[in-house]
Amino acid sequence: MSLINFSNLDFTQIKKSIIDHLKSNSTFTDYDFEGSNLSVLIDTLAYNTYIASFNANMVSNEVFIDSATLRENVVSLARNIGYVPRPKRAARAAISFIVSFGEFETKPVSVTLKKGLVAVSQSNPGSTTSTFVITDDITVPVVGNTALFADTEILEGVIVEESHTYDPDVRDPRIILNNPNVDTTSLSVKVRKSSTSTGGDSFKLINNLFEAKENANVFFIQEVQDQRYELIFGDNIFGKALESGNIVDVSYVMSRGAAGNGIRGFSFAGNIVDNDGAVITEGISPLETIAPSIFGEDIESIDSIKKYSTKVYQAQSRAVTANDYEAIVPTIYPEAEIVSAYGGETLDPPEYGKVFIAIKPKYSQFMTDLDKRNLITNIRSYAVTGVDVQIVDMKFLFIEVESQVYFDPAKISSASALQSLVTDNLNSYAKSAEMNGVGTRFKYSRVSNLIDNTHRSVESNITNVQMRRDIVTTTNATATYEICFGNPIRILHEQRNYNIRSSGFTIDGIEGTVYLGDVPSDDANVGKVFVFRLTGNNDTQIQREVGTIDYIKGEIMLFNIQIESTVKNLNGSPVIEISASPESNDIIGLQDLYLQLDVSKSDINAVVDRISSGSDLSGATYIRSSSYFDFAENLIRN
Repeated sequence: MSLINFSNLDFTQIKKSIIDHLKSNSTFTDYDFEGSNLSVLIDTLAYNTYIASFNANMVSNEVFIDSATLRENVVSLARNIGYVPRPKRAARAAISFIVSFGEFETKPVSVTLKKGLVAVSQSNPGSTTSTFVITDDITVPVVGNTALFADTEILEGVIVEESHTYDPDVRDPRIILNNPNVDTTSLSVKVRKSSTSTGGDSFKLINNLFEAKENANVFFIQEVQDQRYELIFGDNIFGKALESGNIVDVSYVMSRGAAGNGIRGFSFAGNIVDNDGAVITEGISPLETIAPSIFGEDIESIDSIKKYSTKVYQAQSRAVTANDYEAIVPTIYPEAEIVSAYGGETLDPPEYGKVFIAIKPKYSQFMTDLDKRNLITNIRSYAVTGVDVQIVDMKFLFIEVESQVYFDPAKISSASALQSLVTDNLNSYAKSAEMNGVGTRFKYSRVSNLIDNTHRSVESNITNVQMRRDIVTTTNATATYEICFGNPIRILHEQRNYNIRSSGFTIDGIEGTVYLGDVPSDDANVGKVFVFRLTGNNDTQIQREVGTIDYIKGEIMLFNIQIESTVKNLNGSPVIEISASPESNDIIGLQDLYLQLDVSKSDINAVVDRISSGSDLSGATYIRSSSYFDFAENLIRN
């Protein structure tokens, strides 16, 4: 007699197993299971088995963090290894405004912007109105006839205040906030003796048990159900314990997270009083946007919790390996989008005793000097004594493609329509997980297949690849520049010797715009870098040797060069764009190289395939494009 597979999760298969089991019994030989009332009983049994199997499968999956799917379970499992998921964070903006007083009016000594609502903004007509608040009063002096609120930070969201009575005798004495979407960095907690008490003692949020000294006014938080937070107080051993009847007053900002980013143009909606408490309604200037709202974040996703919780647990609150630093940095610098850490011993030449951390923030390309200093200070408590931790800027390695896409014009309306489709596909690939990161790889075959599969009209494509680095320069000062591509550079034309090209710039001692060129050595492993000018006939005129190039390492060094100006700028900073053709069309971003596909500077050309279209069946006039980018014919970057 056959055995029934009750572990199957498919209803139809379970039902078939039951029927096969019954058929093996001589009592039911030649029985019509579908045409009898017994089919109802079989369906019921199969359904019950299906539900039981599904529940058993869910239970077994939900006890492991890598297979759990329910957020509450993932959070609970992460909590067991000491990981607190990152909460929603309110977007921050900066504004300035002036309160003016007349010449002959009695002027106050100071004015105060009260805690709570300060400004509102509506990005577009009909869109959701965003509210911005401050979490504490701000007082400024009246100087002359004005009071200046300069660079005032405002948070997107609303301030919520709630009170909880601690009663250890109830069944569930936990203190759980009433709302989700809480920016925990804005939490303000005070504890009063009883409901009749005024004032109260302030309590501080901590993340480490070792900060919880005996009878210290501290508390912890942990995420519970429905993305809400529980406040956890001490036991008089690690932190001060609550007493029966204590009132816990909580104030926080409830925010929309990432949806609050990118807002500018604010209208005043706050409350200002003078030093006597009188409300001021006149003389308030329009709000000036110093910085639009940024840094808003949604609550940490399930996938992110799974990724970082295990890494943080492995680090054990200390940084020894590169993986430890990569796990710890996002917990103390939430603005980090990509973190890459590597030891100085991996460099050439090695720098022993050093750890380098390259970070790309979420809302900019580079960290500010202040953020770097603060991060170094915070991370030293995790680092091994004697290790020199350095924060370095992420280096961006851009990939550009030049593609000739051969197509059958009978299958698509126009060449421009095909070019738009190919560009859209490349933009989607540029935003994928395969790109935009350190340790990622540009896969040439993937891009070539993506182009071929764009539309049924595409017959083939010949796609060339270039690497580009944008070097921010220091003008009117002698400096040395290291340009690392991290991938070997292909030598394309030995006779013309132009294997790199650059955008224009000016240097001290040479009149006019110059560009970079190179001359390989006899072994073609290294070479010299020079600057040249173009004559009226676009002939080159070599002016000066300025550096070296290592084709194997993909490195260019410019020594003691004084750049006066550049043709191109990036966010107001002077830059030189330097391009090279890779030895391999598969390009890798390693260590501190952030890989990006720059579609905006790629060139997509749709070319009629004369053979497949029938206009030249013999192929006599078929024109083939080169599989290599011709730097000899493209000496400069436009």
